[in-house]
Amino acid sequence: MNFSFYHNNINVLDLEKSVSFYQKALGLVVTRETEAEDGSFRLVFMGDNTTSHLLELTWLRDMDRPYNLGDNESHLAMYTDNMEEAHALHQEMGCICFENEAMGLYFIEDPDGYWIEICRK
Repeated sequence: MNFSFYHNNINVLDLEKSVSFYQKALGLVVTRETEAEDGSFRLVFMGDNTTSHLLELTWLRDMDRPYNLGDNESHLAMYTDNMEEAHALHQEMGCICFENEAMGLYFIEDPDGYWIEICRK
């Protein structure tokens, strides 16, 4: 029996704002969308056009407050082929939340407070 990664899911408060962030900050594209017949939830899958791994953004109609991320120790990680250009973009966006120059990486924070690690490839 074999398993392969398919997607990671995060819940978001403002779906359009989150989609826009992931498009601008990481160049992800919407690959598929699903909406419940009763409008209670929407799912947007985003990919990098390089791998088959997807990020699933889930919006719940009845959520009326920011998500509690606890200690927020979980995170996504992305490689980039141009660390300097990526860093400049994220600095301009104001979303860099932690840098570790010694390890050659930094983290950005999305609109809901999730952290994404940016690594040199």
